[in-house]
Amino acid sequence: MFEFPVLIGDIGGTNARFGLIETKGGEPRLLSRESTAGHPHPSAAIRASLAASGAPAPRSAILAIAGRVDAPAVQLTNADWLVDAAAIGRDFGLSRVALVNDYVPVAAGAAGIAPDELTPIGPERGDAAGPRLVLGPGTGFGAAALMPYGDRLAIVSTEAGHTDLGPTDAEEAEIWPTLERVEGRVTVETVLSGSGLARLHAALRAVKAGGDGSRHDPAEITRSGLSGEDPQARAALALFGKLLGRVCGDLALTFLATGGVYIGGGIAPRIVTVLREGRFREAFERKAPFAGQMREIPTSVITVKDPAFSGLSALASEGVRFIYHGQGWTPQA
Repeated sequence: MFEFPVLIGDIGGTNARFGLIETKGGEPRLLSRESTAGHPHPSAAIRASLAASGAPAPRSAILAIAGRVDAPAVQLTNADWLVDAAAIGRDFGLSRVALVNDYVPVAAGAAGIAPDELTPIGPERGDAAGPRLVLGPGTGFGAAALMPYGDRLAIVSTEAGHTDLGPTDAEEAEIWPTLERVEGRVTVETVLSGSGLARLHAALRAVKAGGDGSRHDPAEITRSGLSGEDPQARAALALFGKLLGRVCGDLALTFLATGGVYIGGGIAPRIVTVLREGRFREAFERKAPFAGQMREIPTSVITVKDPAFSGLSALASEGVRFIYHGQGWTPQA
């Protein structure tokens, strides 16, 4: 059980978003967004957020972390912060601090996500039943599944972003040898992330236009690709969408996600036109001998801001409804 007010946080590799749920079942209130690079540790960022907002002091906290949550202290995958539940609890006099993977609350939020919070990519299937998959490319790549078990919902967090990814056709095989590796590997996150888009763009420039392999800013690649002024940026976005469709399909098939695939993260909402008009659904459905079944699975982009907040609110207020892995601290622990 969480004591209210409950501090909630969505802590990513670039930014941390903090909010407050003042009463059980209440709507989450956004306090602030803090740069992870702008504070030496999480408590400093939380203190700045509470001070700037004038919010009442929290009594407990649940924080979503961009990293594997296997202990009460978690090192972020893509930033220098160590998120230590005990330190945060003591710093703010809390009765409980819970840590979960950042896609656990996104999955929880998908249980009650409204149609107006989604942009369909491909055919609409209404309120499809069965397991749901949430994932998203951003600073990194996260994914989790929401599995119904009777009247409860189990959330299975994954490290799908760190699985290997290889070429499947001539277009991909042409650029794969020039792709920048990460620790000697090309993983899902190597190409389906902000830095991944930059790697795809650099590889395409090297192969098609004699580029030197240097990376450009992902936001600029997105802008110039959508406008059409940079042909290689446009090609990089198209390839990004195709690869995203393939990975979404692989994971949907892995979890038999008949309830739909919901794409979050910071990139997908900006490239909806690319996903709709490109080869996303073709790659998603190309899963013989199950192509027919794949055509029945809906795919959507989550367009609501801070989708983790509604899920964190559900976990704080309706915790018994969900089964999920996490770590935490209480004063007695």
